[in-house]
Amino acid sequence: MTAGKPTIFDLANAFLSIETMSHKKLQKLCYYAKAWHLALYNEPIITEPFEAWVHGPVNRELYGTYKQYGWDDIPKAESSEGIPSDVLSFAQQIYASYGALDAYDLEVISHKETPWIEARGACKPWEGCSVIISEDTMRDYYRSKRANG
Repeated sequence: MTAGKPTIFDLANAFLSIETMSHKKLQKLCYYAKAWHLALYNEPIITEPFEAWVHGPVNRELYGTYKQYGWDDIPKAESSEGIPSDVLSFAQQIYASYGALDAYDLEVISHKETPWIEARGACKPWEGCSVIISEDTMRDYYRSKRANG
Protein backbone atom coordinates (compact mmCIF):
# COMPACT_ATOMS: atom_id res chain seq x y z
CA MET A 1 0.00 0.00 0.00
CA THR A 2 1.14 3.50 -0.70
CA ALA A 3 0.70 6.44 1.63
CA GLY A 4 -2.40 8.44 0.89
CA LYS A 5 -4.96 7.37 -1.69
CA PRO A 6 -5.44 3.61 -2.08
CA THR A 7 -4.11 2.10 -5.31
CA ILE A 8 -5.51 -0.39 -7.78
CA PHE A 9 -3.29 -2.98 -6.08
CA ASP A 10 -4.83 -2.29 -2.66
CA LEU A 11 -8.23 -2.87 -4.24
CA ALA A 12 -7.10 -6.00 -6.10
CA ASN A 13 -5.60 -7.41 -2.89
CA ALA A 14 -8.87 -6.74 -1.09
CA PHE A 15 -10.71 -8.91 -3.63
CA LEU A 16 -7.98 -11.54 -3.60
CA SER A 17 -8.27 -11.72 0.20
CA ILE A 18 -11.83 -12.97 -0.37
CA GLU A 19 -11.14 -15.68 -2.97
CA THR A 20 -8.87 -16.88 -5.72
CA MET A 21 -10.08 -15.69 -9.12
CA SER A 22 -9.17 -15.20 -12.75
CA HIS A 23 -7.46 -12.08 -13.95
CA LYS A 24 -10.54 -11.12 -15.97
CA LYS A 25 -12.83 -11.43 -12.96
CA LEU A 26 -10.42 -9.38 -10.83
CA GLN A 27 -10.37 -6.63 -13.46
CA LYS A 28 -14.16 -6.45 -13.59
CA LEU A 29 -14.58 -6.42 -9.80
CA CYS A 30 -12.06 -3.59 -9.50
CA TYR A 31 -13.89 -1.70 -12.24
CA TYR A 32 -17.25 -2.13 -10.53
CA ALA A 33 -15.75 -1.01 -7.21
CA LYS A 34 -14.47 2.18 -8.82
CA ALA A 35 -17.74 2.78 -10.68
CA TRP A 36 -20.00 2.23 -7.68
CA HIS A 37 -17.78 4.29 -5.37
CA LEU A 38 -18.07 7.16 -7.86
CA ALA A 39 -21.85 6.72 -8.00
CA LEU A 40 -22.36 6.49 -4.24
CA TYR A 41 -19.72 8.88 -2.89
CA ASN A 42 -18.93 11.12 -5.86
CA GLU A 43 -15.24 10.22 -5.68
CA PRO A 44 -13.18 7.31 -6.96
CA ILE A 45 -11.96 4.68 -4.53
CA ILE A 46 -8.80 4.52 -6.68
CA THR A 47 -7.41 7.01 -9.19
CA GLU A 48 -6.10 4.59 -11.81
CA PRO A 49 -8.14 4.54 -15.04
CA PHE A 50 -9.88 1.71 -16.85
CA GLU A 51 -9.72 1.32 -20.61
CA ALA A 52 -12.42 -0.11 -22.90
CA TRP A 53 -10.68 -3.30 -24.01
CA VAL A 54 -12.26 -6.06 -26.10
CA HIS A 55 -13.20 -8.16 -23.04
CA GLY A 56 -14.50 -5.23 -20.99
CA PRO A 57 -12.96 -2.63 -18.67
CA VAL A 58 -9.27 -3.19 -17.93
CA ASN A 59 -6.71 -1.31 -15.89
CA ARG A 60 -3.42 -1.50 -17.79
CA GLU A 61 -1.20 -1.57 -14.66
CA LEU A 62 -3.19 -4.40 -13.11
CA TYR A 63 -3.08 -6.25 -16.42
CA GLY A 64 0.70 -5.96 -16.53
CA THR A 65 1.04 -7.39 -13.04
CA TYR A 66 -1.32 -10.35 -13.41
CA LYS A 67 -1.14 -11.28 -17.12
CA GLN A 68 1.34 -14.02 -16.21
CA TYR A 69 -1.57 -16.07 -14.83
CA GLY A 70 -3.28 -16.24 -18.22
CA TRP A 71 -6.51 -18.22 -17.78
CA ASP A 72 -5.40 -19.68 -14.42
CA ASP A 73 -6.71 -18.30 -11.15
CA ILE A 74 -4.61 -15.82 -9.21
CA PRO A 75 -3.88 -17.29 -5.77
CA LYS A 76 -5.86 -16.03 -2.81
CA ALA A 77 -4.04 -13.47 -0.68
CA GLU A 78 -2.81 -14.98 2.56
CA SER A 79 -4.12 -12.08 4.60
CA SER A 80 -5.88 -8.76 4.32
CA GLU A 81 -3.23 -7.07 6.47
CA GLY A 82 -2.11 -3.77 5.02
CA ILE A 83 -5.28 -3.18 3.01
CA PRO A 84 -7.06 0.00 4.14
CA SER A 85 -10.18 -1.01 6.09
CA ASP A 86 -12.49 1.18 4.00
CA VAL A 87 -11.16 -0.40 0.78
CA LEU A 88 -11.59 -3.89 2.20
CA SER A 89 -15.11 -3.13 3.39
CA PHE A 90 -16.16 -1.65 0.04
CA ALA A 91 -14.60 -4.58 -1.85
CA GLN A 92 -16.63 -6.95 0.32
CA GLN A 93 -19.82 -5.04 -0.57
CA ILE A 94 -19.04 -5.19 -4.29
CA TYR A 95 -18.16 -8.86 -3.97
CA ALA A 96 -21.52 -9.51 -2.28
CA SER A 97 -23.22 -8.12 -5.41
CA TYR A 98 -20.95 -9.42 -8.17
CA GLY A 99 -18.81 -12.19 -6.67
CA ALA A 100 -21.09 -15.09 -7.56
CA LEU A 101 -20.74 -14.21 -11.25
CA ASP A 102 -17.86 -15.63 -13.27
CA ALA A 103 -15.52 -13.60 -15.46
CA TYR A 104 -17.55 -14.27 -18.61
CA ASP A 105 -20.80 -13.13 -16.94
CA LEU A 106 -19.12 -9.93 -15.78
CA GLU A 107 -17.76 -9.31 -19.28
CA VAL A 108 -21.23 -9.75 -20.80
CA ILE A 109 -22.76 -7.35 -18.28
CA SER A 110 -20.09 -4.69 -18.85
CA HIS A 111 -20.62 -4.91 -22.61
CA LYS A 112 -24.25 -3.87 -22.16
CA GLU A 113 -23.44 -0.81 -20.04
CA THR A 114 -23.03 2.77 -21.27
CA PRO A 115 -19.55 3.56 -19.87
CA TRP A 116 -17.80 0.76 -21.80
CA ILE A 117 -19.97 1.19 -24.91
CA GLU A 118 -19.36 4.94 -25.03
CA ALA A 119 -15.60 4.57 -24.61
CA ARG A 120 -15.45 1.91 -27.35
CA GLY A 121 -17.07 4.33 -29.79
CA ALA A 122 -16.89 3.02 -33.35
CA CYS A 123 -14.42 0.23 -32.55
CA LYS A 124 -15.36 -3.16 -33.95
CA PRO A 125 -15.93 -5.89 -31.32
CA TRP A 126 -12.55 -7.51 -32.08
CA GLU A 127 -10.52 -4.29 -32.32
CA GLY A 128 -8.15 -3.16 -29.60
CA CYS A 129 -9.12 0.04 -27.81
CA SER A 130 -7.17 2.01 -25.23
CA VAL A 131 -9.75 4.75 -24.70
CA ILE A 132 -10.16 5.55 -21.01
CA ILE A 133 -13.65 5.02 -19.64
CA SER A 134 -14.92 8.37 -18.39
CA GLU A 135 -15.32 8.68 -14.62
CA ASP A 136 -18.19 11.11 -15.20
CA THR A 137 -19.99 8.56 -17.36
CA MET A 138 -19.31 5.82 -14.81
CA ARG A 139 -20.65 7.95 -11.96
CA ASP A 140 -23.76 9.07 -13.83
CA TYR A 141 -24.59 5.65 -15.25
CA TYR A 142 -24.30 3.70 -12.00
CA ARG A 143 -25.99 6.47 -10.05
CA SER A 144 -28.95 6.20 -12.45
CA LYS A 145 -28.97 2.40 -12.06
CA ARG A 146 -29.19 2.83 -8.31
CA ALA A 147 -32.02 5.35 -8.64
CA ASN A 148 -33.94 3.05 -11.00
CA GLY A 149 -33.80 0.03 -8.81
